[in-house]
Amino acid sequence: MELTDLKLHHFRNYEAATLHFQPGVNVFLGQNAQGKTNLLESIYALALARSHRTKIDKDLVQWGQSQARIEGLVKNRFGKLPLSLSWTNRGKQARVNHLDQPRLSGYIGQLNVILFAPEDLDLVKGPPAVRRRFIDIEFGQMNRTYLQLSAQYKRVLKDRNAYLKAWSFGQKKDDVFLTVLTDQLVELGAKLMLLKKRFLTELGQAAARIHAAVANQQEELVLHYKTGVDLSQLTDQKTAEEALTAAFKKQAEREKKQGTTLVGPHRDDFVIEVNGVDVSNFGSQGQQRTAALALKLGEIDLMHQETGEYPVLLLDDVLSELDANRQTHLLMTIENKVQTFITAPSLSEVARSLIKEPKVFLVKDGTIQEEQH
Repeated sequence: MELTDLKLHHFRNYEAATLHFQPGVNVFLGQNAQGKTNLLESIYALALARSHRTKIDKDLVQWGQSQARIEGLVKNRFGKLPLSLSWTNRGKQARVNHLDQPRLSGYIGQLNVILFAPEDLDLVKGPPAVRRRFIDIEFGQMNRTYLQLSAQYKRVLKDRNAYLKAWSFGQKKDDVFLTVLTDQLVELGAKLMLLKKRFLTELGQAAARIHAAVANQQEELVLHYKTGVDLSQLTDQKTAEEALTAAFKKQAEREKKQGTTLVGPHRDDFVIEVNGVDVSNFGSQGQQRTAALALKLGEIDLMHQETGEYPVLLLDDVLSELDANRQTHLLMTIENKVQTFITAPSLSEVARSLIKEPKVFLVKDGTIQEEQH
């Protein structure tokens, strides 16, 4: 999979821009605050119909304008596919092959991307919410069933939390309706947890291979799924539902007092161990960086395994955060495999020696010029 063309219209600090990319490595060079990350953000948004930097859509519209638009041409094993995403006063509009998509679940997955930025170190040492978001975004691209289940689960969870909150404030409520909501969460939650277990097992295997190579076979990385039920009970839908139902019964009174749902995949996490030690709490900064890098690179092979296509890789100023050894493994892993977009003030000697014939764009104050050799 690759992005061959990109057009921006009033997106961030770009009034208009038309870019053509090559299948290999494309590099955006420029000083800070010139618009490099905005370009990567536009590719990410084109793929996922959302920014990775803000939840406020109007932030993406150029100052003084009323609308913004991104257009892209994706090339996959089936041919070429036009995508477009626009933001207006009426909301967000997504199109695939010039056809409106009323649901974003029908749009997401047409262009798969993996973003790696310095803040992704929080994936290892950050709170559980960061890792849950990582699972939802990445697996949602790979598996449409997961994406749809996740959306349904969140809607029921919102209703159940609102009901429990009113209950905690002393408003008289009906146990029967709460049971209906709980049963819906149990069914959806069991399906999500089974998918998460499979995803994390496969990601752990891929990341372990990469981590061992970066660490010169001296360290072993293992991912452990951390959930509210015994993992041995996550074998099939029936057993998973029984386990979740029992967990809900155990927490029933606490939920009514606290006014929130205490059981389910929305409270899941995963633990990253290196040589048997939780690297998020006890690992060195170097181990944490290696673990984060291994997870991100492991996604590449997993996404190919799940979808039949390699994703597009976005590296936002990440090379400067990695030492020469990790830079080398990163660039050797992606060589001749995935289309890659890199932002950087400049390319290190390591990068220039490993990247074969990159297409370089010079970015300055919202203007883009292709570097001439």
